[in-house]
Amino acid sequence: MSKGPLGIRFGAIPAPALQAGALAQVDVEVENTGSVAWPGGVFLSYHWLDSRDNPIVWDGVRTSPPRLTPGERAIGELAVRAPIPPGPYRLALDAVAEHHAWFSELGSDLLRVDVDVGPRTGEPSASLPPWVEATQAWTDNVRTAHAEGYAVVAGSIDWDGGALRRRPRALEPYAPGTGRVPAFGAPLLCPSVLPGVVELEPLGDVAGLPAFAAPRDEPWIYDGRAMLRARPRSDRRST
Repeated sequence: MSKGPLGIRFGAIPAPALQAGALAQVDVEVENTGSVAWPGGVFLSYHWLDSRDNPIVWDGVRTSPPRLTPGERAIGELAVRAPIPPGPYRLALDAVAEHHAWFSELGSDLLRVDVDVGPRTGEPSASLPPWVEATQAWTDNVRTAHAEGYAVVAGSIDWDGGALRRRPRALEPYAPGTGRVPAFGAPLLCPSVLPGVVELEPLGDVAGLPAFAAPRDEPWIYDGRAMLRARPRSDRRST
């Protein structure tokens, strides 16, 4: 327990049911055990640890707490983003005075809860032009990535234009077989998206394929093994 100006005590919470990569709301009782009311810049947060308390994800999502004076307690709703991939983790609840210190560094105890994070569920969809088809490699790799926790998955383009229709230069970043590229810098072409999670920003077309910006608030991945096959019609023009 903190004996300084800033302190917090968490009430016990049941192990929350979480899916990898997904954002969930967890109700938790909090008590101000410090000597001052919590000022602006104080947030509830968390860390993800392994079974030996080694950090896996240290900086969790920030949530504004109830504005409590010393000795007051209340139920707060904590936003928690589960880690990727699914598996056993330890959720450690904490609070932070932003740009100053974590409350656990000031003497407050973490509340640790062992959690079995499950696969992310949902039936993904991708808007494909009629001249683009999903290969088995696309289906397998996209579904694997979604289950691991990625809300948006994009892949490579195999251009099957025949002898007279060379691969467009604009598709150079989308060469098949490169594997996962977490920092992929080009637009996402024909991405697969889990339902009800995020609305992607359209960026027009690349070589006739719908292009989107990567989401800012949801985990996403580019995987060159997830291959779409483009069979452009004879009346289409490559660039």
